[in-house]
Amino acid sequence: MSKKFNLFLLTAFTSFQLFAQQNSVLVFSKTAGFRHVSIKEGREFFENLGKTNGFKVVLSENSDEFNEENLKKFNAVVFLNTTGDVLNPAQQADFERYIQSGGGYLGIHAASDTEYNWPWYNDLMGGYFASHPGRNVSNVQNGKMMVIDRNHPSTAHLPETFEREDEFYDFKSLKTDKLKFLVKVDEKSYKEGKMGDFHPMSWYHEYDGGKSFYSNFGHTPATFSEPLMTKHLSEGLKWAWASKLDYTKVKTQRAPEENRFIKTTLVKNLDEPTELAVMPNGKVIFVERKGAIKLWNPKTKETKLVGQLNVYKKFEYGLMGVSLDPNFVNNNWLYFYYSPETDQHKDNFLSRFTYDQNTDTVLISTEKIVLRVHAKRDECCHTGGSIDWDAKGNLFLSTGDDTNPFASDGYAPIDFREGRQGWDALSTSGNTNDLRGKILRIHPENDGTYTIPEGNLFPNGMEKTRPEIYVMGNRNPYRISVDKKTGFLYWGEIGPDAGKSNPERGPEGYVEFNQARKPGFFGWPIFAGNNTPYRAYDFETKKSGELFDPLKPVNLSPHNTGLKNLPPTQKPMIWYGYGDSKDFPLMEKGGANPMGGPVYHSEEYQNSDGKFPNYFDNKFFAYEWMRDWIVAVTLDKDGNYAGMERFMPNTKFYHPMDMAFGQNGVLYTLEYGMNWFAQNEEAQLSMIEYNAGNRKPVVKVKASVTEGAAPLTVKFSTEGTLDYDNDKIYYDWTFGKSIPNSKLANPSVVFTKPGIYDVNLSVKDSEGNENNEIVKIKVGNAVPVVDIKIKSNKSFVLDETIDYEVTVFDKEDGSLIRGINPEDVMVSINYLEGYDKTVLEQGHKSNESFMTGKRHIEKSDCAACHSKDKKSIGPSYYDIADKYPKNATNITILANKIISGGGGVWGEQAMAAHPQLGQTEAKEIVDYILSIKDPKATSKPISGSFKANDHKTKKEGAYIIQASYTDKGGKIIGSITNSKSVAIKTPILSAQAYDKTENTQKFSVAPVGDLLIANHNSFAEYEKIDLTGISKISISAFSQAGQSVGGSIEIRLGSATGLLIGSTTISAGNMLPKEVTLPKAFAKTEDIFFVFKNENAEGKPLFGISKIEFKK
Repeated sequence: MSKKFNLFLLTAFTSFQLFAQQNSVLVFSKTAGFRHVSIKEGREFFENLGKTNGFKVVLSENSDEFNEENLKKFNAVVFLNTTGDVLNPAQQADFERYIQSGGGYLGIHAASDTEYNWPWYNDLMGGYFASHPGRNVSNVQNGKMMVIDRNHPSTAHLPETFEREDEFYDFKSLKTDKLKFLVKVDEKSYKEGKMGDFHPMSWYHEYDGGKSFYSNFGHTPATFSEPLMTKHLSEGLKWAWASKLDYTKVKTQRAPEENRFIKTTLVKNLDEPTELAVMPNGKVIFVERKGAIKLWNPKTKETKLVGQLNVYKKFEYGLMGVSLDPNFVNNNWLYFYYSPETDQHKDNFLSRFTYDQNTDTVLISTEKIVLRVHAKRDECCHTGGSIDWDAKGNLFLSTGDDTNPFASDGYAPIDFREGRQGWDALSTSGNTNDLRGKILRIHPENDGTYTIPEGNLFPNGMEKTRPEIYVMGNRNPYRISVDKKTGFLYWGEIGPDAGKSNPERGPEGYVEFNQARKPGFFGWPIFAGNNTPYRAYDFETKKSGELFDPLKPVNLSPHNTGLKNLPPTQKPMIWYGYGDSKDFPLMEKGGANPMGGPVYHSEEYQNSDGKFPNYFDNKFFAYEWMRDWIVAVTLDKDGNYAGMERFMPNTKFYHPMDMAFGQNGVLYTLEYGMNWFAQNEEAQLSMIEYNAGNRKPVVKVKASVTEGAAPLTVKFSTEGTLDYDNDKIYYDWTFGKSIPNSKLANPSVVFTKPGIYDVNLSVKDSEGNENNEIVKIKVGNAVPVVDIKIKSNKSFVLDETIDYEVTVFDKEDGSLIRGINPEDVMVSINYLEGYDKTVLEQGHKSNESFMTGKRHIEKSDCAACHSKDKKSIGPSYYDIADKYPKNATNITILANKIISGGGGVWGEQAMAAHPQLGQTEAKEIVDYILSIKDPKATSKPISGSFKANDHKTKKEGAYIIQASYTDKGGKIIGSITNSKSVAIKTPILSAQAYDKTENTQKFSVAPVGDLLIANHNSFAEYEKIDLTGISKISISAFSQAGQSVGGSIEIRLGSATGLLIGSTTISAGNMLPKEVTLPKAFAKTEDIFFVFKNENAEGKPLFGISKIEFKK
């Protein structure tokens, strides 16, 4: 930096020291999207500015800086080319409080390309990035700047007009009525501007108690050395500089820390729980789909079966909903929505029952059928079935479309052919004269009838309509809630299965969270997502018709018994599909099944120790059954969407099914469990409480080994144990079996005698709060060692035949050469598309379970009555596998029969009970038996070769060779299973499949697909690549002239500066793969770095890479 520039910095900032109290600036440059090369020069500029002018500059890309204690140190916060969502909700709240206390904000260039789902930030920033040039021209151009206001210190030195080179953003959501504009760009001076005559580049304003200054300049590194620009930015910072912070003026509440929420499981191993209701006395009643009505008692901590409804269980039918009458304390009435088991009709019932509070029993004989909803029952799907009430005593009931979705290719099920009414949702959801695919609103009367409240969608008596309808156009609103304070209705709308949009059919399978403030039509089955229309479709000819009109929807189905012209389509509050959502990025991606939870208002609940804080006031708890998350959606004073945040993001939920607040302000949740139509161990009723006081220590225990032969040396670690209140903590270890206790944090213990040891670590803090964790150590049986040897390249498929050999050694059992029967080793070879590591791990477990079950059988008395393929006293395993399909229900039934004994299915001879077996062991036995005829479960030889042909006709992926062995165990310690897997991938990698990267971005560009965008001095690392037999590497790189500048690719080993083994140049405009020949043969596994360079890039991207191929 020149002396002249240093002098400028000194004179520009002499006044800083006159009024600064903290004299500190946070320069934040975290990126969750595109990363600007100019960040480096920008950081250097602010660092030198601080050194020269005597204030501290903290350079950071760590979002944890945004906590209140830390932010209080700073006079101003600079967002330097930040992109994407960089702060979590708690950090956002603390930054809002900082600004409200009088803090200063300076946004540079891509600061406007940040936090699109945070409305407050939009107001602070003043606008959002919308686009920039680059479609047919360079994104960086020379343009004419025009100063609007020269009275501000940041522009007083600027000429009235001047030219400079930069990337000129177009903006959206610009707060023109609140901002004071300083500089604009003349769109006639450059190409592809989109804002017209008034195109601002810089502005300032006072907002929410603080100050905000923004400048679009900063894409190019030169910005931070040009005198006109450096003074512009430094004076902007000086204007925003806060002389004093006053936190008595803040309005935003701090987000509570997740560790203050305690989730306690009240009962587990439920059988398809569906809905719950919390009684005023704290008892929780909940129902299971197969008809069970259960009650959890907070005094006894026990769960009781309080009733059983005889329900039709096929498909999704059954007991779907439960709710308390608003006057339950006095009338003891409960309402259930269920499918009665009967041959007389096919209706679902909304029925009222009386509850005996003295005996905690549902009096089944008191049933009064309030409402009947016809259902077809001969096909699936979609039942709805949720019940809730408003403050006026009106009952809301959701119903599904009762339509089979499996013949519509994932798009609109509107099959008009004769006999296909069950495949036509316009006969239900879109039918104004049918109660299915709706949310109904009625007013139950004391005599068991109901009346129609005023204000439903159709008036009582209107031809071809049902007056009960409040909302129509629903697919499967499985869980709903009504905000008692506002009367607004909320629900999650489960969507169809299309993975992507089809211009000939309609949109991808969108799902929705909806809010209804009044009656309306919400679109299904002719609209989805943000009212995106489907096309009319002839299922006979397979021809598409016109798009439906959301303003004038019509029902032309011959199965329709209602009105032809439907009400205008209402928009959803939140919508998303199977992929990442640009509008609502917190939704993540994958299968989707949204559910509507309660809106919290703290004044509605009693004060209690576990009551949620008023931070959650006016927040709608929306949750995902498939994606296993809960979000708190913030609603403004008018009930409009104002943002969202994950609730307890680090807590595991197992398909959350329902939730409700008790009168104590505690949240009760039902979780369905991971297996469909089955009783699940993790299916549970839980309670989530808030702890505002001193917290128990968090205890984490790690053991170096947990199984092994005696003597076994185990090193224990308390890494991760902490106290959130920073109290001093004390350790107390107990090991059992006469082993002395320990007070050390990380003791080492030698277990000399065989046995199972329950090692307990108790941690107490200085306030007396105590917590503990137990880890089991099994001594007396060594873990078998399994290995797989590959004779060719271990990373990639280079030959048509792959040779392999499995080796096993067990200290007690021996080896495959002596002692271990090869038939006891499970070997599988499968081709896995996509190389999903999660699926690979599941494959591991499947093999382990198969062989563990086999070992349990060998150690039990099963062989006395059963054989593998021949009938004995009992049936053969083959016969059992033929009779019982392998699913969670059959595994549970048969496991229980093994434990308790039974007979009558296969003849007169009863099977003896096996009470010595636990559920886990019994289920592993059943898993083995039911898998015995599965060719995938049949073991391959322990050595040999296989033809690698699957990848030629399937998507890119990997051949997975897995081997597992379950040893014979000992007298005290049971069998131990160990496994090994090798993944041999197809030799073409997606460039985005890197293990580590620096300064690159991910983009998807049609029709090329996924691209890794390279910048100067960026790299991508691919770990543990076997180079044996590799002589060439082909790189599919693309550089479009005007948008990227090209550059070089260096291939290095070990690090970004490691041994150079090849290089190539990608010129601007290149669209063809580049092949690099390696200088010699490498017969080892290496971490490979692809390093991208262009010294003259001037902030522009170099190129995009789609694929990397390794060749012989």
